[in-house]
Amino acid sequence: METALPPGATIGILGGGQLGRMLAMAAARLGYHTVVLDPAEDSPAAQVADTFINAAFDDAAALRRLLSLCAVVTYEFENVPVATTRMLAELLPVFPPPDALEIAQDRLAEKIFLNSAGISTAPFVSVDSDDDLRSGLRRFAGSGVLKTRRLGYDGKGQSVFRAGTPASLDGVYQAMGAVPLILEALVPFEREVSVIAARTHDGATSVYDPVENRHRNGILHSSTVPAAIGQQTSEAVRQAAADILAALDYVGVIGVEFFVLENGKVLVNEIAPRVHNSGHWTEAACAISQFEQHVRAVSGLPLGNPRRHSDCVMENLVGDEVLRAPQLLREPNLVLHLYGKPEIRPGRKMGHFTRLTSR
Repeated sequence: METALPPGATIGILGGGQLGRMLAMAAARLGYHTVVLDPAEDSPAAQVADTFINAAFDDAAALRRLLSLCAVVTYEFENVPVATTRMLAELLPVFPPPDALEIAQDRLAEKIFLNSAGISTAPFVSVDSDDDLRSGLRRFAGSGVLKTRRLGYDGKGQSVFRAGTPASLDGVYQAMGAVPLILEALVPFEREVSVIAARTHDGATSVYDPVENRHRNGILHSSTVPAAIGQQTSEAVRQAAADILAALDYVGVIGVEFFVLENGKVLVNEIAPRVHNSGHWTEAACAISQFEQHVRAVSGLPLGNPRRHSDCVMENLVGDEVLRAPQLLREPNLVLHLYGKPEIRPGRKMGHFTRLTSR
């Protein structure tokens, strides 16, 4: 993209969840229209987008309509079909690039890419049978995390094995769906952190402060800024994120998750080629949120300053935790965002809030 999109241009968004919703809201602030394509009729993004196309991601007629309406396309989650993004990219810009999406959709391909780019990860092996699992666990001293290579999120599609726990491995591969799997070694990490980073068409890069993440039942519970890490570790995660962006020739915002080891060294856990749950704090504690930063990047605008003006803790509201909203709104210095989802379900992210404190 040689020039920035003019005000009034339309950005296409594949996916209509809460991330698409917040992208559409950020685009509107910058004077852009949005068209969202999503299979779900009750898509949260449909409530705020200018146009909503309710169709499957591979619906040819819907994709033709999307192409006719927008000047650039992005996506809000990594399970959009790569083939769809490649087809669209032949006719107009698609960011982040489809190659990044394809790598992130397969945990094995992701780990291989990271290692080839000089980025450290936990040791891993491919698993396509119970015998592969046995071999991998022997290699990792009996411990490891078995994951589906594709489509897993929020702890789904995972099984943990620990040394000394007697268990038969017969039938595990079938129980996991008989799909391609990856076994990752358990690493003795002290904490989990992540960073949100952005890159433009001309290679300009911006990285937000690292955050410390805590999970419950495999779902992100809270992100705390600043993270309890030293300056050297902070610089290491920032540099790793910048290196990943460069290696992918990336455009847009990316989320990168890390394990921090006892010696302060870091291992990349996974990458997300999109705006990220652990970056929601930026809408409350920074002048430029991750959502605006992404819109700026994909539309050819200069990146904004990622500096935070406050320390903060962001917490997700999962399931019926959303019923706490009236009580939360009594607190000073609290920013609440509800996603407009019509049905409360266990494990479903319904919103989030961020408590601000002075730096």
